[in-house]
Amino acid sequence: MPTDDPPPFGAQLLFQGAACGLVVTREDGTILRANQTFAGWIGRQPAELQGQRFQELLTMGGRIFHQTHWAPLMQMQGSVAEVKLEVRHHDQSTITMLLNGIRRKHGEEMLHELALFSTTDRDKYEKELLSARKVAERLLEEKTAADLALRHAQAELNVAYEKAQLRALFAEQMVAIVSHDLKNPLTAIKMASDMMARGERSSRDTQLLGHIKQSSERAQRMINDLLDFAQARVGVGIGIAAAEIDLHRITAQIVDELRFTFSRAVLVHQRMGSGIARLDADRMQQVIGNLVGNSVAYGDLGRPITITSAYEEGVASVSVHNEGPVIPASVMEGLFEPMTRGSESESDVRSVGLGLFIVREIARAHGGDVSVRSDPGGTTFTVRVPLA
Repeated sequence: MPTDDPPPFGAQLLFQGAACGLVVTREDGTILRANQTFAGWIGRQPAELQGQRFQELLTMGGRIFHQTHWAPLMQMQGSVAEVKLEVRHHDQSTITMLLNGIRRKHGEEMLHELALFSTTDRDKYEKELLSARKVAERLLEEKTAADLALRHAQAELNVAYEKAQLRALFAEQMVAIVSHDLKNPLTAIKMASDMMARGERSSRDTQLLGHIKQSSERAQRMINDLLDFAQARVGVGIGIAAAEIDLHRITAQIVDELRFTFSRAVLVHQRMGSGIARLDADRMQQVIGNLVGNSVAYGDLGRPITITSAYEEGVASVSVHNEGPVIPASVMEGLFEPMTRGSESESDVRSVGLGLFIVREIARAHGGDVSVRSDPGGTTFTVRVPLA
């Protein structure tokens, strides 16, 4: 680049309007020419810069760097690349720039041709990038801490769940043990009341014996339900001893017995179809007894309770219908769950809320199931078991 004669008009425009700062200096840093871009960046005019030393435009740190690194590099290797410098603005603020320089001979004189690039946008981008990185690192730390807390909470929850399971199993085993142990004294009470009933007795004795018999039978039903519940809950399941039986005959016998147990209710037995079913007769007595007891407890005793035994299309079924109030939808959802009652009112025939649960477990043990339908016409429970 010539030092005396100005460049042609086109080259002059290219030099002055370049997208970067262009400065030409002597080896001692004296500025021979600076373009408008560089001068504008530092708040000056190009003419003002001519004759000044380039080092004087730098901050103190920049001057030290120029003297100890940049100038020696230009002298030894003839060029520098991407040197970061802080240049003082006319208002004494600082502007960070990247400098590329080359040492070139023009005529008899060695000159430094410098190209400078403002890093304001780049610095802003780098700061934003660094800020985003810090945010990401903080979020990662928070996530790691949250994951660790979640794992600790999960571990504590697992321990608490295992303890709860053990407590529940222990409670169920205790229920089974106590229920089993209660059967012996209860049986003795029942036998004693039966023996006393055979002799001569006053009307008061007869009344008291009737109360003893009803209470012992109720306690016996509750104990049987608790034993079955414990077996179902501990994974043993309700056992059955199935044999070929006449469902109509067995149901008729059960209904006759229940008429004495539930003397206030009118029980009607209906038959549909014919055949032989493979069922456990004792368990079917339990099913029908629980369903009739439920109807006596919640149904309208002014209307008959209908027990229907039926054979139809490969299925044996027993249904119990009462004309009591409609079961609410909120109660219907958990009707067959243990410890569930249709209402909280007391009744002599109500147990601990296991009757329908036991019915469902017995039906499933036979390979069948139980269903319920309740509408203004009444409520019907139906147990269906496949004949095969």
